[in-house]
Amino acid sequence: MTETGDRVGLVCPSCSPGEETVHEVLKPGGQATVRCTDCGHTHKAEIPETETIDLTIVVSQGGDSFTTEMEVPAEGGVETGEEFVVDTEDALMQVRITGIELGPEHRVEDAAITSVETLWTRAVDNVAVDVTLHPKDGDADRTRSVRVNVPGDMEFVVGETVEFGDEEFTIEGLHIREDAPEYRHEKLDHAGDMAYAKDLKRMYGRDESLTAWSAW
Repeated sequence: MTETGDRVGLVCPSCSPGEETVHEVLKPGGQATVRCTDCGHTHKAEIPETETIDLTIVVSQGGDSFTTEMEVPAEGGVETGEEFVVDTEDALMQVRITGIELGPEHRVEDAAITSVETLWTRAVDNVAVDVTLHPKDGDADRTRSVRVNVPGDMEFVVGETVEFGDEEFTIEGLHIREDAPEYRHEKLDHAGDMAYAKDLKRMYGRDESLTAWSAW
């Protein structure tokens, strides 16, 4: 049921009589009072109620995970790789579907939303990316790993030099996650190849940090 403060798509008689815009519900009811968020016009409109279901969602972030429930429209379908916003008690989180569970040990790539028992997801608005760094002299014994925390939509390009605090390195390779949208290859290593942080399983780079290989 629509409640005060909800946002719905409706036509606005003032600024958009032909297409829906986002409206805020000021007073719910048969003829609800709503306000267009584009132009601020307040008017009454009938809001069609959409049948909904409660969906169990498991969110993984930085090695930890938690389970939440979310009310979603009981129509349409879902598939792995899709992204949507989860409204948790603490925050709104952008997530990507990594698994669709219809029952115990029964996972599929896509399904009608009403048949889904649990959605397994990974947070992609802010992500941690593992980076393997090797020194300029090529000594494999001195290779080390670091982790950088960045926005999920941050772009990383092979050949570019980046800095994170005391760390500075030139990107030499990008290893793409299995749940990412299609890229040219699973591993990108040509100058100019680009991937978003949320799509990276690991990044490889040449260490440019001045103090990274101090003997002391």
